[in-house]
Amino acid sequence: MIVGDGDTWPATLPVSTVTCTGDWVALRPDPVTGPAGRGALPVVALLPRRTALVRASASRRSEPQPLAANVDVVAVAVPLGAPVNLGRLERMVTLAWESGARPLVVLTKADQAGGPGAPAVETAEAEAASAAPGVAVVTTSAADGTGLGQLAAELTGTSVLIGGSGAGKSTLTNALLGVDRQQTQAVRAADGKGRHTTVTRELLALPGGGVLIDTPGLRGVGLWAADDGLSQTFADVEELAADCRFADCAHQAEPDCAVLAAVEAGTLPARRLASYRRLLRENAYTAARDDARLRAEQTRLWKTRTRASRQFYRDRGH
Repeated sequence: MIVGDGDTWPATLPVSTVTCTGDWVALRPDPVTGPAGRGALPVVALLPRRTALVRASASRRSEPQPLAANVDVVAVAVPLGAPVNLGRLERMVTLAWESGARPLVVLTKADQAGGPGAPAVETAEAEAASAAPGVAVVTTSAADGTGLGQLAAELTGTSVLIGGSGAGKSTLTNALLGVDRQQTQAVRAADGKGRHTTVTRELLALPGGGVLIDTPGLRGVGLWAADDGLSQTFADVEELAADCRFADCAHQAEPDCAVLAAVEAGTLPARRLASYRRLLRENAYTAARDDARLRAEQTRLWKTRTRASRQFYRDRGH
């Protein structure tokens, strides 16, 4: 199993094959030393993934970037030291749903917002629940131990912890492990942002069973083929859309639009509808870029094969 970014063996897999933390691979044992020589075992196959947390790469090329594989729970860390960025939360929950794993929202640093029961904490809990319907929300504090037992019970099987820099992921990981395994730093005083301390993904065994993948802070979280994830994250919007007059209603100015009626009535926040539209557009744009990339690669491959075929017949004629 790939347990960290540094796990590399002499590989015979195709160059295009991308492995990530959580992948299971098949190794070829040395006929002389057997399985003892772990560092010299070549990777011969990447086993099928049960689940995969994937985002669009930050490069100009439209390509998927796997962040973790074969995970059962995707825990989205949201710090309470500042107002909750609901748009970013919806984006990460969409990635979590699309992965095939179970999403979980983890509100961290509750002590910085007054602790459990404080108005700021209760507001954040309500906002997170509305932005991620059907997803459990756990409030925690690594500083005083709030919610750690509940969180440990939620992290079953293989879990991955994602969030922005400064969300408290590594500090929370250390608290769950009971030892200072991951390096941490204080956030910048000027803007409250993290300093990107964790730079690799690593799979760590939890004392109560299961394993946890701590990840570097995510600056950009682009959607990749996230149709199902969007439907689940915005299940409330799509449920309303079923009552629109037109099946292809864009929820902008169409008559008898049930979604717009809910916004006017105050039962659906206008912010949430705007976030839904924005993520739909981004997902469609990424899909279009991917189609264009695939067409270009197919054209290049066809031209290469045509040139090779022509050269073969020319050489045979000589």
